Amino acid sequence: MATETHGAETLSTCVDSHGSAIGMPQLCFDWFPNQIFWLAITLIVIFFVLSRIALPRIGAVLAERAGTITNDIAAAEELKQKAEEAEAAYHKALADARAEANAIVAEARAEIQAELDAELAKADAQIAAKAAEGEKAIAEIRKDATKSVTQVARAAAAEIVNALGEKADTKAISAAVTERLKG
Repeated sequence: MATETHGAETLSTCVDSHGSAIGMPQLCFDWFPNQIFWLAITLIVIFFVLSRIALPRIGAVLAERAGTITNDIAAAEELKQKAEEAEAAYHKALADARAEANAIVAEARAEIQAELDAELAKADAQIAAKAAEGEKAIAEIRKDATKSVTQVARAAAAEIVNALGEKADTKAISAAVTERLKG
């Protein structure tokens, strides 16, 4: 038994007589040196794994992403510039088309106006010709009417003089009617 007692005395204060841990083994001060040793070993292994394997891969992925982003931004800038150039060309073509349309409209308007002026001149000439013919016809009618009125006036005057019992002098009646017709 002495050996058992001696064995029990050499055991840590964190273990009971049956070999079971009392409380949490992480908090047993007797085991701290062993735990610190293994902690240091584990941290060193994790450090070498991270620094030699994981971090270079992560750095490569980050560098690749940065390169992709830079290339995408450059491509986007180039496409943006092309889009702006295309938009400027579109606006220029639109302005040219509007100017050409305005020129065509002005030309058509001028042609129509010229045709209208020609037709108006032709119609004015026809109207003037018809008016001249009408005036000529009116002048002839007036001349004929004046002649007829003169003849009727002479005949009426001769009849009136005869009705009064006098003998009508045709020269005197003609002179009196002519004088009265003049005004």
